[in-house]
Amino acid sequence: MSFLLAISDLHIGYPENREIVEGLRPRTPRDWLLVPGDVSEKIADFEWVMGLLADRFAKVVWAPGNHDLWTHPADTDGSRGVERYERLVKACRELGVVTPEDPYPVWQGQATVAPLLLLYDYTFRTPGVTTKAEALAVAQQAGVVCTDEMMLRPDPYPSIDAWCEARVDETERRLAERDPALPTVLVNHYPLVRDPTFVLRYPEFAIWCGTERTADWHIRFNAVTVVYGHLHIPRTTWYDGVRFEEVSLGYPREWSRRANPPGVLRQILPAA
Repeated sequence: MSFLLAISDLHIGYPENREIVEGLRPRTPRDWLLVPGDVSEKIADFEWVMGLLADRFAKVVWAPGNHDLWTHPADTDGSRGVERYERLVKACRELGVVTPEDPYPVWQGQATVAPLLLLYDYTFRTPGVTTKAEALAVAQQAGVVCTDEMMLRPDPYPSIDAWCEARVDETERRLAERDPALPTVLVNHYPLVRDPTFVLRYPEFAIWCGTERTADWHIRFNAVTVVYGHLHIPRTTWYDGVRFEEVSLGYPREWSRRANPPGVLRQILPAA
């Protein structure tokens, strides 16, 4: 037997997290690992992590997170937006890591594993808020401003939501062209439905957490499991009979308060 495992939001800029990543191991030599984003803000560290994991797991599948795509002043690589994403894709391909730009692999003939880059479009708004501008103003008034607004560049798109629109259109087309006989494992940094954001301490942050355009994708594309991160609230939930797995490690201040030990890989398939 082999396993499809997952972990996200490694944030290896924290020494404690780097130590956890150094200890990650497969259960069997044939195990695959899903990594739905937020590995590091620095490309050199990103390459180190992906190389380490690619050496240990039979296959590694990566979907980018917002931190991976940041243009951070501490990183010597100043690439922005699509150029930065393509830089990360190139690094992954050199290591044999599957990206959203590659053909979707099939795990043990049982499920198509689809890593996605979809971003967000500010449509996860609080009740009564109807526009992006209003949503940003409400968040700012609440003291909630995502660092993406300073670090995540959309170049050459005019905005993150414009980049999101293009990615959703392209990804929707690709998913529609997959083998319909196989169920999917959809791997995205953000939840595909809004419901997981309802437990956020600051509900205004939800505008940086996905897009309403993917609300039915888990049904339309026959998902057996949706794997995501970003919220740093690891848990299993079900929507329309489909299992959603939030697989974040998160920041040390978060995982140090949890009863479960950090860095335990979540089993996606076979279903536990």
